[in-house]
Amino acid sequence: MTERFKNRVAVVTGGNSGIGLATAKAFAREGARVVITGRSAATLTAAQKELGPQALAIKADVSHLPEIAAAMNTIKERFGRIDALFVNAGIGKFVPFEEVTEEFYDETMNANLKGAFFTVQKAVPLLSDGAAVVLNGSINAHMGMPNSSVYGASKAAVVNLAKTLSADLLPRGVRVNVISPGPVETAIIDRMGLSEEQTHQTKEWIRQQVPLKRFAHPDEIAAAVLYLSSADSRFIVGTELVVDGGMIQL
Repeated sequence: MTERFKNRVAVVTGGNSGIGLATAKAFAREGARVVITGRSAATLTAAQKELGPQALAIKADVSHLPEIAAAMNTIKERFGRIDALFVNAGIGKFVPFEEVTEEFYDETMNANLKGAFFTVQKAVPLLSDGAAVVLNGSINAHMGMPNSSVYGASKAAVVNLAKTLSADLLPRGVRVNVISPGPVETAIIDRMGLSEEQTHQTKEWIRQQVPLKRFAHPDEIAAAVLYLSSADSRFIVGTELVVDGGMIQL
């Protein structure tokens, strides 16, 4: 096992489950000192146990700027800097366009776009020279999937944000890139409120749209994040890496 992140400080927002937790574990395996944030105290505690005593878990909701700022202050006090930042926290809820309410719209945009924007802004004073920032987008930024109007719009904005932030932060020696995962074996579909049969049918329909005929494992997305966070990708800036089993490529 290589240790590309030995003695480096890696921060993963939404690191208490799914892709975020898989990425936090991958950073830890490669020698990083890991910080995770999340909204759920219970899942944060469980995730910290998996990551070990050296990991720092901070309860923070990225929809609220004071909580982002407080988290960054805690990181500053503990580590003094950030070398790798994976802006992963967000939500995925899907409803028909006609049923979208202002509350639903604001909830999604606050978590996925505002949260990402201000997480990076509040992290800037801590980002070391040569630091890497990776945003978590989605292939929904590029496709018109039914019931995903707000989610898709939020992720399209995140993809563009990676490019504009690259231009803003490059003079500071900070690289920004974005990954856009396709279907991943996480709990997002199980939380859509569908019946067991509907959940099964939805997963099977999605699986058939993927040329590789399967969902990604969170570890496969984590590998892409670590690549973009490491010196291996030092000549890659403002780029979107689509990790979707060929779903929107073929």
